[in-house]
Amino acid sequence: MPETAEEIYRRSVDSLRMPPVEEWDTFPFDGELRPRALLRPEGEAWRPGEGGVDCPFCAAPDDGYLWANERWRVKAPAPNGLPVVLILESREHYGELADLPDDVAADLGVMLARIDRAVLSVGEIARVHACRWGDGAEHLHWWFMGRPKGMAQLKGSFAAIWDDILPPTPADVWEANLAQVVAALDPASTS
Repeated sequence: MPETAEEIYRRSVDSLRMPPVEEWDTFPFDGELRPRALLRPEGEAWRPGEGGVDCPFCAAPDDGYLWANERWRVKAPAPNGLPVVLILESREHYGELADLPDDVAADLGVMLARIDRAVLSVGEIARVHACRWGDGAEHLHWWFMGRPKGMAQLKGSFAAIWDDILPPTPADVWEANLAQVVAALDPASTS
């Protein structure tokens, strides 16, 4: 039987480990660190769009997106530290990957590859990190983060943190990068 959140909490009190992050080239911080105490489990917090009700993703008009077709929409947040950051959303409301019908799931695989290629088309991008976090909103979405060539320190799961630490990409460069992404997506666009 799987361990419950309460069981994980109990075995973790006074037993948290600190990984050897000071040895990791990718770790973005210096100085002595220690893990925070693990909080006792609570009920799951409400997420915007829970149960498909009042979902801000579903209600958003297409003009706030860089690209859209009958199933998917792509947007970009405000410029941050990485040269390209995109968000892929399903047009229809799905809460979890497991909720996707097989045909939509198959099309998702195609979209993941298309966006990866579009981000790489910007140039000077070594890797594209595709990330799925679902705690901020129920509506299914993925983040794509382009790691610049030659900046191996930004690799892996810390890319999202480095995106917040680095100074924002200049607006003109950001806009040119997004225009290249749209151009790379456009040939197969049905919007």
